Amino acid sequence: MLVLKNVTKSYDGKQKAVNNLSLEIKKGEIVGFIGPNGAGKTTTIKMITGILPPSQGEIMINGIDITKAPVEAKMNFTYVPDHPEIFSSIRGIDYLNFLSDMYEVPLEDRRKRIERFSKTFGIYGELDRLILSYSHGMKQKLLICGALLPAPKLFVLDEPLVGLDPLSTKKLKDIMKEHCQKGGTVFFSSHLLEVVENICDRVAIIKNGELIACDTLMRIKEQSNHTLEEIFLELTKDA
Repeated sequence: MLVLKNVTKSYDGKQKAVNNLSLEIKKGEIVGFIGPNGAGKTTTIKMITGILPPSQGEIMINGIDITKAPVEAKMNFTYVPDHPEIFSSIRGIDYLNFLSDMYEVPLEDRRKRIERFSKTFGIYGELDRLILSYSHGMKQKLLICGALLPAPKLFVLDEPLVGLDPLSTKKLKDIMKEHCQKGGTVFFSSHLLEVVENICDRVAIIKNGELIACDTLMRIKEQSNHTLEEIFLELTKDA
């Protein structure tokens, strides 16, 4: 579903924010992407989503090269960024309808999905308000609802739980699991190691722009006989 081959990103032609990263995420998987601040997580995700071009390498989404066919590739995934930057001068419902139009969600389906997801995250009654009046948490919930509307094959989420209350966090985790059970795929970054440990099929760890580990939690734990937190701290020390 998502394949990165020897992906490198350099901003100045010298220092590499991401260095020769290769990773394959299969259909039906939840893969957590973790690493210390500045390790290259967000840069990697921005390349996957087409926001940044890779300096080298290839990124394929459902068999489509994001660089060569960006629009076609983007129809296969939705994205929740690490900061809820969103059009602020429109209403919440306008934003959701805009996304539905972009992803060609039929009218009847979008009505049902908008109601379902906005009620799930407790913002249904706020959709007629301008987004500029929303709190940080409400904006995050709106972004998540927008990402869920198209029912994409792949969810790409960068720190999606930041700003969410405990109930909304639980509901999003359940939706992520349900999505993968139905054949979808989730790739998300998080600093919440307990969440990663509880819901991920595999964990990818990045340090100084390089992938230093990628395996199932069971194998990672068997090799070290430690918790994910202890393994993470050991692998990324002095980062």
